[in-house]
Amino acid sequence: MPVVKIIEVIASSEKSIDDAIRNAVTEVSKTVHNIDSVFVKDIKAHVKDGKVTTFGAICKIAFRVDHEK
Repeated sequence: MPVVKIIEVIASSEKSIDDAIRNAVTEVSKTVHNIDSVFVKDIKAHVKDGKVTTFGAICKIAFRVDHEK
């Protein structure tokens, strides 16, 4: 029976929300394996001088836990 663990991360990008989500997966993939899905919990944008400067995404990343035999 597979066990799934979920972690919550915050990622950002100067390009887009899509890029922020991809950054989250890229960074988490460096230390976590078997990623199955990403649920975007919330999004935001930082504004400076009337212009959007960065996009942020709060993501829940789900992955299967390896079982030792």
